[in-house]
Amino acid sequence: MPPKSLTRSGVTPDEPSKGQIRQANEILILTAAERVFAGAGFGGATMAAIAEASGLPKANLHYYFGSKQDLYRAVLARTLEDWLLPLHAITPKADPAQAIEQYIRAKMDLSAKRPHASKVFANELLHGAPVVKTLLMTELRDMVKAKAAVIDGWVASGRMAHVDATHLLFSIWAATQTYADFDVQVSAVLGVESLQEAHYARATDHVVALMLRGCGLSS
Repeated sequence: MPPKSLTRSGVTPDEPSKGQIRQANEILILTAAERVFAGAGFGGATMAAIAEASGLPKANLHYYFGSKQDLYRAVLARTLEDWLLPLHAITPKADPAQAIEQYIRAKMDLSAKRPHASKVFANELLHGAPVVKTLLMTELRDMVKAKAAVIDGWVASGRMAHVDATHLLFSIWAATQTYADFDVQVSAVLGVESLQEAHYARATDHVVALMLRGCGLSS
């Protein structure tokens, strides 16, 4: 009979499962890869550098992702997935002001917390999107069409001012991602060494107010 301190699987309640360990290691590797790919580009990045940045053995990277190409694809897919997730709040029954504000704040939060991911994605697009082009033409396009239809429905029912729904989303992307992709420029103009929480809070409030006014809405 197993000790009472063990579960039926023989693992103590506080001991992480293999699935949890794998998930934690994958996140650690992907986060490190974002930094290395953002700084060195795909060509300049090495699995050794990513392993060093993650604090894990190089063999772990190959075990979880196979190759540098596979890891790069995973970084891009994760970034796009995280960018699209907040869009689910844009539904026909949602309040337009609240849904748009929530989306903007979520995107700004991602720019603040994961600027390297945004830079990797931007660099991929600047090179013609050789890896993610299919995702852009399928998953991203389908999501944008669906959410633009929701916004068009809000406009048609008089719940917000007339806007080009698709280009509204483009504008939100541009306004939010610039603080990650061009943080050096923004910091230089503001006269600070780097963007801090207070800078992002100010920028977020500005982008929210600007976009909502353009939609004939208020926070």
